[in-house]
Amino acid sequence: MTHPLRCACGALTGAVEHERFATHGVCYCKDCQAFARFLGREDALLDDRGGCESIQALPKDVTFRQGAQHLACVRLSESGLLRWYAACCNTPIGATPATSKLPFVGLARACLESASPTVASSFGPVRHCTYVGGAIGRPKPEPFGGPGFVVWLIRNRLRARFTGGFRVNPFFDTATDQPVVPPRVLSIAERESLADPPAAV
Repeated sequence: MTHPLRCACGALTGAVEHERFATHGVCYCKDCQAFARFLGREDALLDDRGGCESIQALPKDVTFRQGAQHLACVRLSESGLLRWYAACCNTPIGATPATSKLPFVGLARACLESASPTVASSFGPVRHCTYVGGAIGRPKPEPFGGPGFVVWLIRNRLRARFTGGFRVNPFFDTATDQPVVPPRVLSIAERESLADPPAAV
């Protein structure tokens, strides 16, 4: 089976294969929140505590069928993750390390929403909750599933290495280890502008 991938306007489409090897998480880190603000999609992408759902998968299991020319990439800092989105409608696609030698992508739930199959039916329930210190308000959510996620990372990176799957990555030219789109690196001022809005008084 495959699960459809699609930006909000439909210009970029694709699919995710081998859903049984993926895992489903929610992250409360400030960078995920800043990325949502960068896209102007904070209300649509974050829950009321600032959590952002994503599906962790191997890049080789992601295919873009049309509209790959709409892919854009941003880094919130010089050392940050590569955060991919569809520039046609500012739909987040996912986040990857800055090298294809670490085969991993966290796909945004926003590009995987589908009436059939649903995200839950393809990828299961949320299995890990991380970076809860960045959650909005108190008490903070309880983290869970961290050790299981580490095991998932190790197992799937080994799977990619032994099957040669690390050589297939729609976000990189694996021959040169360069992203298919040069990332825009935000300035310090731009990054600070995406920080938490001031609390109401």
